[in-house]
Amino acid sequence: MYDYWLGGKDHFAADRESADEIVRISGGKVLRGVRLNRAFLGRAVRTAAAAGVRQFLDLGSGLPTRENVHEVAGPGARVVYVDNDPAVAAHGRALLATAGRVRFVQADLREPDAILAHPDVSGLLDLDEPVAILFVSVLHFVAGTAETARIVAAYRDACAPGSHLVLSHLASDAFPDEMARAEQVYQGANVPLGARTRAEILSFFAGFELLDPGLVGPNAWRPEPGPPDTERFAGLVGVGVKRV
Repeated sequence: MYDYWLGGKDHFAADRESADEIVRISGGKVLRGVRLNRAFLGRAVRTAAAAGVRQFLDLGSGLPTRENVHEVAGPGARVVYVDNDPAVAAHGRALLATAGRVRFVQADLREPDAILAHPDVSGLLDLDEPVAILFVSVLHFVAGTAETARIVAAYRDACAPGSHLVLSHLASDAFPDEMARAEQVYQGANVPLGARTRAEILSFFAGFELLDPGLVGPNAWRPEPGPPDTERFAGLVGVGVKRV
């Protein structure tokens, strides 16, 4: 569905049907929100790279699509993409076969110990050096706020000071009725969706110092120069740094 919204070609007819229903429910807002979320990912990766981070762990990455992390991070960056879907992983490996210091691992982000011990992760990423941990539009598919916070904390604790947390998440506060209807569509597609409150999303940054401008809409996180964009979106994004 995400690939379809981004204008990609790696999706099925059932994905398009569900995605079109979400577009209808949102009045088209989801299309702009998804593209803004992708643009946020690029700005966040560039921000981490500018701070000296050269390692990136993209958890629940989905298929490599437009403006991939390894492309944005620049030469010399080491990137591991992780997704639990075997078809996505197989296709991802094929797409990245010539990408150099990039790996695609089939694994479940809810198992941090197994992922961090995976040879394609431990062999490429040095956890004694800062790592950017990416949870982009994926944690709202993980059930249980306390369990989700535990998962994020496990990755945080394994990484060195200077590591970045890049996170975007659907929030239930702004458009509760539309979000409830969207959750029903995802449930029908056998992909339970769980938007959370702003306070719950903020809790995932425990142990990280939020960079300015904090936890905001994707159009408000360090936007490119131009007229201010005040449109409200269901998603919230933020970047935190582990200081100690």
